[in-house]
Amino acid sequence: MIHLIPSHQSRPSDDPIFSLNREAVARKAKGDHIINATIGTLLDDDGTLSILPTAARVVREVPSAQWAPYAPIAGDPAFLEAVQNDLFSSEPRLRASSVAVATPGGSGALRHAIANFLELGQALLTTSYFWEPYQTLASEGERKVATFAMFTEDGKLDVEALDRAVGKQIEEQGRVLLILNDPCHNPTGYSMSHDEWRRVVARLLPHAERAPVTLLVDVAYAAYSAEPWNHLPELVPLLGKAGLLFSWSASKTYTHYGLRVGALVACVPDADARAATLAALAFSSRGTWSNCNSGGLRAIARLLSEPDLKAACDAEREVKRHLLARRVAVFNELAHAKHLPYPRYDGGFFVSVFTKQASEQAAKMRARGVYVVPITGALRVGLCAVAEKDIAELVDTLAS
Repeated sequence: MIHLIPSHQSRPSDDPIFSLNREAVARKAKGDHIINATIGTLLDDDGTLSILPTAARVVREVPSAQWAPYAPIAGDPAFLEAVQNDLFSSEPRLRASSVAVATPGGSGALRHAIANFLELGQALLTTSYFWEPYQTLASEGERKVATFAMFTEDGKLDVEALDRAVGKQIEEQGRVLLILNDPCHNPTGYSMSHDEWRRVVARLLPHAERAPVTLLVDVAYAAYSAEPWNHLPELVPLLGKAGLLFSWSASKTYTHYGLRVGALVACVPDADARAATLAALAFSSRGTWSNCNSGGLRAIARLLSEPDLKAACDAEREVKRHLLARRVAVFNELAHAKHLPYPRYDGGFFVSVFTKQASEQAAKMRARGVYVVPITGALRVGLCAVAEKDIAELVDTLAS
């Protein structure tokens, strides 16, 4: 007899991305020639995990007395202040209205947003191409995922489709949580322009007069954007009219994915509403993971706030960003020559190649030792994990 509740009895035992990665790693360990473009971690060209030396050193320097105790439920105050300063250094209007709670990575931030800004049974709204764990997080929280067509025929963000979808959700459920992953969108690699952000905000403002509309900007990959992500001024008009959230993660920024350090940041101009928001988010923390990684919070707080450490990490990360940028340039050159259909790709860990037979094509590629992730309508390619010397073979296999 299975004693699980019926709705949980047929859940998959493993995330499909991690399952594919495990298969690729096992085949490589047996001596097979493998190109593994599944997992979202940055590797150096020799296949080893790419790690910022300063970040690794500071994590080791955290004393035992700071690793061992419980962190405050909402997170270490120095960490929370450092994250808000990091996000809003160029936009004091957002900084002045912000509160934050620590979360286990960006996934925890997304979990808290779904739980606190949607009622049970309601659906978050995001682009038609999206990071599949959005669906897992929503399902676990007894919510759903709704999407709008991400791209127009000329390859730009379909703001008209977004506008229609927001209106439909207001009619159907009376509130909206819109998640936009930018820059370096996972899984497509697309980064929005200033004009696209202005148009999105202009469409959200009238809807926000009718119902609670909240925008969550998932900036997990901002550190690897081709250009600095500087769209905060476009978002300021939402203050006090629509909800504005940011999902922040140390995983990619500091190359310490297993540290599980992140934050959900909310911008709420009204003091009473800001206090209520912080209380609700802290309550959610207590009701799920209770506390985050105390030593990890201390280490990231130092890396964000101490000028010499910040400068060292910035310099080391720039080397990694250039490593990734070279791969992006090689991929673009070879993929354009093969006429592969994919969005504008300027930087970031992933790119998606459009196809109507994603599962079938991915299976054929696996047989040839090339691993990508099939998603609805595309193949997600983790260029972050592919050595520059292997990109030509990767593109040839994608095109075959």
